[in-house]
Amino acid sequence: MSLLTPAEQIMIWAILGIAILGLAYALFLRNQILQEDKGTEKMQEVWNAIRDGAVAYLNSQTKIIIPFIGILTVALFLSVYVVPVTQEALDRFSGLSYETVRLIMGLGRAGSFVLGSLFSLAVGQIGMRMAVEGNVRVAAAARRSFGDALRIAYRAGTITGMLTDGLGLLGGTVIFMIFGIAAPDALLGFGFGATLIALFMRVGGGIYTKAADVGADLVGKVEAGIPEDDPRNPAVVADLVGDNVGDCAGMAADIFQSYEVTIVSALILGLALWRITGHMAWIVYPLLVRGIGVLSSIIGTYLVKGGPEKSGDAMKAIFKGFLSSAAISTVLFFAVGYYYLDVMQETPLPGGWWRAPLAVAVGVLLAIANDRLTDYFTGAESKPVQEIKKSSDTGSATLILQGLAVGFESSVWAILIIAATIMASVFIFQGVPNLSEVEKITYILYGVSMTGIGMLTLTGNNVAMDTFGPVADNANGIGEMAWAGMDDPDTQAARKIMADLDAVGNTTKAITKGVAIGSAVIAAVALFGSYLVDVSRAQAQAGVPEALQLQNLGIRVNVPEVFVGMLIGGALPMLFSSYAIQAVRRAASLMVEEVRRQFRAGVLDGTRKPDYQRPVAISTAAAQKELIALAILGVVSPILVGMWLGVEALGGFLAGLILSGQLLAVFMNNAGGAWDNAKKTIEDEPSDPERNLGKGSERHKASVVGDTVGDPLKDTAGPALNPMIKVVNLVAVIVAPIVAQYQHLGVGGWILFIVLLGSVVWSIWYSRRTEDAVAPAGD
Repeated sequence: MSLLTPAEQIMIWAILGIAILGLAYALFLRNQILQEDKGTEKMQEVWNAIRDGAVAYLNSQTKIIIPFIGILTVALFLSVYVVPVTQEALDRFSGLSYETVRLIMGLGRAGSFVLGSLFSLAVGQIGMRMAVEGNVRVAAAARRSFGDALRIAYRAGTITGMLTDGLGLLGGTVIFMIFGIAAPDALLGFGFGATLIALFMRVGGGIYTKAADVGADLVGKVEAGIPEDDPRNPAVVADLVGDNVGDCAGMAADIFQSYEVTIVSALILGLALWRITGHMAWIVYPLLVRGIGVLSSIIGTYLVKGGPEKSGDAMKAIFKGFLSSAAISTVLFFAVGYYYLDVMQETPLPGGWWRAPLAVAVGVLLAIANDRLTDYFTGAESKPVQEIKKSSDTGSATLILQGLAVGFESSVWAILIIAATIMASVFIFQGVPNLSEVEKITYILYGVSMTGIGMLTLTGNNVAMDTFGPVADNANGIGEMAWAGMDDPDTQAARKIMADLDAVGNTTKAITKGVAIGSAVIAAVALFGSYLVDVSRAQAQAGVPEALQLQNLGIRVNVPEVFVGMLIGGALPMLFSSYAIQAVRRAASLMVEEVRRQFRAGVLDGTRKPDYQRPVAISTAAAQKELIALAILGVVSPILVGMWLGVEALGGFLAGLILSGQLLAVFMNNAGGAWDNAKKTIEDEPSDPERNLGKGSERHKASVVGDTVGDPLKDTAGPALNPMIKVVNLVAVIVAPIVAQYQHLGVGGWILFIVLLGSVVWSIWYSRRTEDAVAPAGD
């Protein structure tokens, strides 16, 4: 802070105040939601079962996560003792001894890791609990009006969004205030903690929700021919619980870590530009942008509401709020940018003040483009989904083939949008005069990081849109179970409202997954730039000549070791996805057998009540048991590649990972989302099996099969690739300076390598085992 002007110090304190304002807004919305009516006794009975299952799952998951956090906290503390202390840390804590500064930085990195982990857990846990509080109130409001149901559902999601915004900005700002120019080293720990928890919550929640969903759909819809969320289906409560632990807790933690990783990369690259130009503005401006985003999200999310009618356009209202936030934030980016980056600077910024705000604005456009692209490929009324629906006329095979084609095509357009965004950064920053080649690349990569910050500026809106989906889905399920046999006009109107909100929720979930995937790639590219900067700094400390440092040398694909690293990196998302899908298959098989067993025992014909708790227990146990193997793969693989092939090959590994992971994640997300909405459009038809229309028809059965295939793709493997990509990138940034210092492993290094390799071999064996993940409870 001592390097900042008095005006800049006031700005940092204002940013801290905005973070607290965002949290206060979340508290304000919480109080609003809790005052709403919870509906009938039957509705609350179903709701209590969902709430108890969701809380029990997260508590169980936390017990597995905590030991992992403890081990990595120690490892991160010790990591600063195997490399020299950075010059920035020595300057920040000048007057203290070298060893004291090293101790402070070790405690800072480890403490920031714990803080990031706790904040990520808080976002997931609190956000999920508020979503659960909201779902029964949305179902009750649907009996009054469309507008009330929309308002409650969206504001329940906004609580999670503002927690993500507020805690993310609070953590980053406080760490910057404490560590100053040494903050990037501590922020690496903060980002890593947030990302690791996101990986756990994304993977665990995805396995849980899809094990229940697949089991409920295959036996209930396809075999027994009963409707979705029929109270006779024993897996229906586990399915509704899964929506919360997967799409609420998992996605909230996922976007939170993207939010942090982009600021980490921006500050690392901003620090590099500070060394080049002497302007602290490169470091402060990203924090200002984040503050603007929080204010814009508060305004835009509060504008989302419907009228008193019994119907309305939820997507139009939600997108209106998003565009309002986007317009407000873009104007403020340039206004604040002009005043701070031009008027307030004693000496002009090289190339002019407008470049950084323009890069942020490009990021906002990227978010909007991603929204529209995902909506086109997955929206219920869009041409691709209607083509999948048409393919159901000839059976499940043609429907699946059409969905695969949609997923593949959408990946191409998504990656072209990201490529255009990166090229926009090139065009914006390549005109800065009097730069060396290395300095020009640093400017361009800083621009990429600013587009990532711009893309996630409206995190409050994005997370609200995502959480809206499971809240509406759960409300629909509560209504189906609690209103069974009721056909009065108010109930029929409420069912129509809930079905409409549920369909829109499917699209908003797909849209925010697209934003999460796009942000993962942009953040990974920006971290790639941070990787080059940090490795070159470590090489300079190790005495490597400047011409041979990574920033000058580049990642040479013609070097065999680098090409091998790129091949391994490209393969990693495939292996990770295989693990995740196999985990869902094992757990879903158990769920299918359990539902069949209960149906045979008399649940289907009504002679016996369903036992909802046993499917919940099956999903919980299966999800927890699969977590560690997948986490090991993400954390250990970059360490092994770096130790074996070196830092340049590790850079190639990251390049292969980013490309393959982006393509695969978008494919799985959009194919699954399109199959899901194709099924819902068939379900919305008047039911007439003789004419092959609506529920119970052969077309419907084909669409359920397609949806079931897509479920683990769009809700487990695809979304889990986002945190996996960033876990690998952050681990690489942390370990690469260590690898650069030690060119030869030595005896201790080889022992560590063998131990880590053994853990990966175990994870592969564990995921390829043929026995079931857990045994069903009871007889």
